[in-house]
Amino acid sequence: MFGLFKKKNTEEDKEKKMALERDIIMALRQVYDPEIPVNVYDLGLIYELKVDDGHNVYIQMTLTAPNCPMADFVVDAVKAAVEDVPGVVSVKVDLVFEPVWDKSRMSEEALIELGLD
Repeated sequence: MFGLFKKKNTEEDKEKKMALERDIIMALRQVYDPEIPVNVYDLGLIYELKVDDGHNVYIQMTLTAPNCPMADFVVDAVKAAVEDVPGVVSVKVDLVFEPVWDKSRMSEEALIELGLD
């Protein structure tokens, strides 16, 4: 019975969600690992990005090395950048180290920037 009142995802809702995801990616591209001159998104540190229908964001990310001394800084910067995106309700960031990061996760632009192409 309660299903009758459940809001259906309209095409407009889907477009808004896709636009929000694009805005989140743009925000992530403003966050840099302090030791590498490439943003966390193009470095391939973002393993998963999910936005639910309520505009709550889940990010699973890693670092280039598990013993990174700037880990807290980078995770906090990612969370803050995404929280600042208009329309985002909440952000949860999980830091993981499996699978292990390697340069194959980097974008073509990042490889060129670092001279690894």
